[in-house]
Amino acid sequence: MKYKRVLLKLSGEALAGDDHFGINANTVADIARQIKEAKDLGVEIAIVCGGGNIWRGVTGAQMGMERSSADYMGMLATVMNGLAVQNALEQLGIQTRLLSAIEMRQIAEPYIRRRAVRHLEKGRIVIFGAGTGSPYFTTDTTAALRAAEINADVILMAKNGVDGVYSADPKLDESAVKFDEISYSDVLAKDLKVMDQTAITLCKDNDIDLCVFNMQEDGNIAKACDGQKIGTTISGGK
Repeated sequence: MKYKRVLLKLSGEALAGDDHFGINANTVADIARQIKEAKDLGVEIAIVCGGGNIWRGVTGAQMGMERSSADYMGMLATVMNGLAVQNALEQLGIQTRLLSAIEMRQIAEPYIRRRAVRHLEKGRIVIFGAGTGSPYFTTDTTAALRAAEINADVILMAKNGVDGVYSADPKLDESAVKFDEISYSDVLAKDLKVMDQTAITLCKDNDIDLCVFNMQEDGNIAKACDGQKIGTTISGGK
């Protein structure tokens, strides 16, 4: 395998499937099956779930909520998604641990970096919940931060129906060009909406590759772990 340890970023929307809101049980079960295929190849896998299928902090702020409170609600949504993914994986016989950046001992272990690494070394899938534990940071930034902390080789950004990074939105611009490979510097210079700039800068500074691919194509998670040419690879650190 090209990568020994990966961090898989799942958007909340991916867990909603065709429902576009909430958690679709069949979709989560299918995602878990694809994750198991990758796990069976011998890859150490950590997961960060988004929460946009349940709540977005930015949306709450636009409604007039205090931003910090709205963001904390979003963090709780990521824990709910993490529990759903954990349950689906354990039904397939995979040992998992859900680690939360906000302490909630009854349902998740507190996030401790050394503990997370030890779980990975023991062959467990680690799911990171509650974002960074602080408001004003996205789950994209969480993915970049956790990947750096656990020394992941790559971040796998699983997209819902999007097969890579384009020069513009392919749904709005027919002339949009897909990149097979691109550097972080070019992503920042072209202002491509791959991740927020904080996350991109974290990946660039820590020399972590990023693979953006369509998770709706069966087997793509395992292919991405194997380093096969799917989607778009972003690299180029310091």
